[in-house]
Amino acid sequence: MNEPLPGDFVLGVASSAAQTEGALYRGGRTASIWDTFSRRPGHILGADTTEIACEHYELYRQDATLMAELGIGAFRTSVSWSRVQPGGRGPVSPEGVGFYHRLVDALLERGIEPWLTLYHWDLPQELEDHGGWPVRDTAARFADYALMVHDALGDRVRSWITVNEPWCAAMLGYAAGEHAPGRLEPASALAAAHHLLLGHGLAAGALRARGARVGLALDLHPVHALSASAADADAARRIDGLANRLFLDPVLLGRYPGDVIEDLRATTDFGFVRASDLSRIAGPVDFLGVNYYTGHVVHAGPRRPVTRPGSPWPGSEHVRFADRGLPRTAMGWEIDPSGLLTVLRRLVGQYGHVPLYITENGAAFNDEPGPDGSVQDRDRIAYLRAHLRACSAAVREQIPLRGYFAWSFLDNFEWAWGYRRRFGLVYVDHADGRRRVPKASAAWYAAVIRSRTV
Repeated sequence: MNEPLPGDFVLGVASSAAQTEGALYRGGRTASIWDTFSRRPGHILGADTTEIACEHYELYRQDATLMAELGIGAFRTSVSWSRVQPGGRGPVSPEGVGFYHRLVDALLERGIEPWLTLYHWDLPQELEDHGGWPVRDTAARFADYALMVHDALGDRVRSWITVNEPWCAAMLGYAAGEHAPGRLEPASALAAAHHLLLGHGLAAGALRARGARVGLALDLHPVHALSASAADADAARRIDGLANRLFLDPVLLGRYPGDVIEDLRATTDFGFVRASDLSRIAGPVDFLGVNYYTGHVVHAGPRRPVTRPGSPWPGSEHVRFADRGLPRTAMGWEIDPSGLLTVLRRLVGQYGHVPLYITENGAAFNDEPGPDGSVQDRDRIAYLRAHLRACSAAVREQIPLRGYFAWSFLDNFEWAWGYRRRFGLVYVDHADGRRRVPKASAAWYAAVIRSRTV
């Protein structure tokens, strides 16, 4: 049965600068933390680096034309901070910002609305050398940079996302060491989380004062207890607190959840939170971006040392993640489309009717061209279909869901997995980063866009 999507429902694709652009050190660009991290032996699968990526810096017109041919109405991508403002301080680079002028114009000429994310994890290495996100000054530097980008592009770009997935940037980057900059410091991770949110608040306030439409993108997960036991319920409370409420509550309610603060007292005293910070973080947003991939079922287990290095879950050393026996993607993530509807219902029920967009949703599978050169990614089609049907159900329930961005447009640099995990609707030959082959999922998504039905 076909399920409808509203005529004004945004159907787009998403990507990011660090994962697609390449062209490191060209046009004045300096290194980001991901450029540095990817060059350290043992950090990236296959010893892949960001240097070439998808060569989107060179092929942006070709990519925009391909989007237009598929009927894609909006393209969410990010701006490379170290390309626009080398080193994270000082004036704008005319060469660096010139690339984004050209990209925005190419999109608009083809009827594609640009959605720009200001921070998608690629902090200029020079700012990391001065302490990175655990240092308060980084939030101020980010707000300055955000205004520079808006000054350059705000006449043509309507929708802005300040920060993408602060949980990943803070917890995987500063506590687990799995992502750049690769630090194993739980207390620093919590300071980084706060300063990422503060950077959002400072930037959002400044951009909204100039008439911009601003939100941020959070990676959200439904979290369930494996059993009705008090211990399992407490495990679910802890993970929900760290994964969801630690970010939702300050942005939408103006406070940190008290139980999470208590959980983390052994890790930090939260002295980095100043009196005016929460009012800035909770400044109005025009929308909330939801990045959804999977859910969690958790239970209690033996307690580990309190500050075990390498965990992205400080304060939850006794929690274990259960296997529900669901199908999984190539990332090992369980496929749970019902969880998307659970997340959307919760947002409305607990946080009010802020406009919502699915700013990322997609799946990695082991895609390779067949003998005829085509890529028949039927598993991805099934994944997208199920999640878009969840979106249609949300709209029928009058949840204020306004759009959906498939992750990702291209097979790209997938962080610590390098080029070994493919999320794209378009196959990229990573031997040179240039050859593009639209997969079967791209044609399927194009048909959804044309018909407005799933």
